[in-house]
Amino acid sequence: MEYTTKLMYQSNYWYNDGLKKADIRDMSGAVTSLRRSLQYNRVNIDARNLLGLVYYGRGDVVEALVEWILSKNFQPEDNLADYYIGKIQEVPGELESINQAVKLFNQSIELAGQNGEDLAIIQLKKALAVHPSYVKAHQLLALLYIQTEQFSAARKELRTAHKLDTTDEITLRYMHEITQIRKSRPSRARDRGKGEGTKQTVTYNIGNETIIQPASSVFKENSGLHTFLNIAIGVLVGAAVMWFLIMPAVSVGRQKKLNERVVSFSDKIATQEAQISALKTELEEYRVNTEESEDLKAQSASTQESYEIVLDVAKHFAAEDMSDKEMLEQMLKVSPDTLGEAGKSRYDDVANDLFPRMCEKLYGTAEEEFESGDYDGAISSLEKVVKMDEGYQDGKALLLLAQTFEKKGEQDKANIRYQKLVEKYKDTASAQTAQTALDEQNSQNSREGQNNQDGQDDQSTQDNEGDQDDQSTQDNEGDQEDQNDNE
Repeated sequence: MEYTTKLMYQSNYWYNDGLKKADIRDMSGAVTSLRRSLQYNRVNIDARNLLGLVYYGRGDVVEALVEWILSKNFQPEDNLADYYIGKIQEVPGELESINQAVKLFNQSIELAGQNGEDLAIIQLKKALAVHPSYVKAHQLLALLYIQTEQFSAARKELRTAHKLDTTDEITLRYMHEITQIRKSRPSRARDRGKGEGTKQTVTYNIGNETIIQPASSVFKENSGLHTFLNIAIGVLVGAAVMWFLIMPAVSVGRQKKLNERVVSFSDKIATQEAQISALKTELEEYRVNTEESEDLKAQSASTQESYEIVLDVAKHFAAEDMSDKEMLEQMLKVSPDTLGEAGKSRYDDVANDLFPRMCEKLYGTAEEEFESGDYDGAISSLEKVVKMDEGYQDGKALLLLAQTFEKKGEQDKANIRYQKLVEKYKDTASAQTAQTALDEQNSQNSREGQNNQDGQDDQSTQDNEGDQDDQSTQDNEGDQEDQNDNE
């Protein structure tokens, strides 16, 4: 069992290492780590699915499908491999396009082996047009460009391959080779210039004599005029050919290339969006799995702690070397629902003996504290009683706890306990007392609301009477003024 566990740990370790490398586009390193993970545990579904994603990101779709099909064979149900395969099959003609790209890649290898670099380059361009993320095709095309001394184009292809896989050894080796060639080219050009400059004489033999004379000039004395005429005629002929033959073909070819690039970019964007969507879904599932693992870990820790407390208290309970108060404090920390059958049995043995006498003792103490006005102490004692036995003495402990909260001024907490008594212990005297307390609160709230309304009505009446008195006074003063005017 221990050996199997170690293998699982090693497999998960290399899987996590491969996931980190895949996040930074270290595809080659991710492949190595994930293969090592599968060596320790070949049924590690997450590692196999991620290896398929890494292959897909490098453009090796066939290898990706192989890994996903193997994953489905190990786990037919609830497997992300179904989603990945379905995504590839959703795009019409995608598998056929990828198959065609692979065939073109294989043909280019054969042509390159037969010294047909130009035809091989054409085939590789077609392959990359339908499958832009094919790393191997970018590498082979760069190698052919290096072979034909097209170093700028080779560097461009290697940069694309490096973006797809940042640590691929072949890509890095080719980039290093181009750098070395670029450094060595100026010195070779200077050496070639010196060699050509030293050839300034011609040596030949006639009989037994050796004749040495200066090398003749390339141009004749009258070659200047002929050269000018030839250049002028060539320019005119070239302009005519370009205007009537080449320009229409160039326009058509340019439009065709533009259309091909638009289609290529559209396919590339669609492929990247599908990859991003798949990776987002996978990331979300990893997050959900992580949260579930954390919950299970917390639950496991709580269960372990409860077991340890029960075993420790049971030992002291049997030895009678721990006070009831200390044992009660430990027992109240236990979650009985998390215990197994054996642990629950030991918990019940201690609780059935300890809880009744501690409930009686704490309840008596709480009554004394309530009478003396020590409401905090009463709440602490009663909460322990309620936790041991919520319906202690037909709800008296719960009723006293509610009354204590009410005395302390925490009416909301008191109402919660009153309502619980009414709902769960409705046939007891405690429930009737609780209902009476709730009714009194409702009546008091109604009276306060009525008093507020009456006060508002009285204020309105006083305001109206005042307005009427003011109006009457103004009318009387007006009549008196009118009478004085008449006199």
